[in-house]
Amino acid sequence: MSAVRERALPAAHELLARIAAREVSPVELVADAERAYEAENPRLNAIVTPTFDAARVEAANAERRLMGGEPMRPLEGLPLAVKDSVPIAGVRTTAGSPLLKDNVPTADAVHVRRLRDAGAILIGKSNTPEFEVGINTRNPVFGQTLNPWDEQRGSGGSSGGSAVALATGMCAIADGTDHGGSIRIPASLNGVAGLRPSPGRVPLYPTAWAHDALSVPGPLARTVRDLAVMLQVMAGPDPRIPISLAALDGPIAATPMDVRGVRVAWSSDLGGLCAVDAEVAAAVRRAADRFAALGCVVEEASPDWHDAPEIIGPLRAHRTSIVMDQFRSRSAEIENPWLREFIDRADRLSLREVGVAEAKRSRYWERTASFFDRYELLLAPATQFTAFAKELDSPPVIAGRAMPGVVDTILATYAVTIAGIPALSVPNGVSSEGLPIGLQIIGGWRADGGVLRAGIAFEEAA
Repeated sequence: MSAVRERALPAAHELLARIAAREVSPVELVADAERAYEAENPRLNAIVTPTFDAARVEAANAERRLMGGEPMRPLEGLPLAVKDSVPIAGVRTTAGSPLLKDNVPTADAVHVRRLRDAGAILIGKSNTPEFEVGINTRNPVFGQTLNPWDEQRGSGGSSGGSAVALATGMCAIADGTDHGGSIRIPASLNGVAGLRPSPGRVPLYPTAWAHDALSVPGPLARTVRDLAVMLQVMAGPDPRIPISLAALDGPIAATPMDVRGVRVAWSSDLGGLCAVDAEVAAAVRRAADRFAALGCVVEEASPDWHDAPEIIGPLRAHRTSIVMDQFRSRSAEIENPWLREFIDRADRLSLREVGVAEAKRSRYWERTASFFDRYELLLAPATQFTAFAKELDSPPVIAGRAMPGVVDTILATYAVTIAGIPALSVPNGVSSEGLPIGLQIIGGWRADGGVLRAGIAFEEAA
């Protein structure tokens, strides 16, 4: 039995309080993370490039700083896992692809540098599907990451390694990236929390596309309060990313979580858009009841996102043509079948198709904005399913409906991406098979703070 079922792991904000009270040290936290790595990683394969030697040195330096009376930084001493697609100076970063198997960047990604400057200690790179494409974390360089709740099942993706490392104590905080749901899906399937921030809230740099509003970096942690602490560090503008946004106002994690009077909509299938397992749908209804008990004004309702599939296909292929341009001549060497499909579609894509999809997305946004004029939050499934067999790329059937492709299985998250709004995945119970179920809490335009406050209130009322 995995450690995820054997013991409750402390939240990052609790560890920070204990460090401040001199009850635990950064050295001890890194040692705990390394012990979890040694016990769990040989089976689960969450951390693919460990950096514990350097982490022990960083932890000792942090401890000396604190003992010398220097002020404690916001993330002082917290063991951090970083997705293997995200650059780290001097650490091999492969994106799970043989094309990058020897790649060693010379600088950290912006959000990682912010985390490390705030005192977080890198313990390693976490596994991802090849070039972050897929909802089952496996690749030809490092193999597969397994689900700690049931090792016959996959971990989700594409930030699966980060979610599993968190769930088993190999780190206290982690990063991820999210396009169609790559933070929210593995968070849901592994029983941790993950946030897709508003596009630009956390600058993605370096990047092949400075105006990319589809793929965003974001935090993963064991609680929503931890996500809020992380986002305060990760967020803020960067002149190299023209869509980057201002930092959030005030310390969200320290403010009272009173949600009385908040207008909340809920839908177990987003107005019929998604096929959803019965237990997952029932969990959304129970979550709506919990928000009502917290004093929210709750109604069953959904935005009109009926044309999300028509928008997703062309825009995904368009983005692929940009971010994969440097590898286009070597596309035959890419083993990821879903990525190969998008590369092939990009080659056949017409300007007319992209223009029509963008025009539809404008109308999509108008309907979304109108919906969030009435409601402050929307509750929906974070995944339409629980963890599926490790051999599969995606669930072939959901709620008795055959799934024509991967996109059909993740419309609950991808529809939110197309809208360009923030969304949180928070644990929402377990299934009859003992597998985690996640709830997606979705906010309106740039409402990252409101989403986090609602998530904290929800999880602390559980």
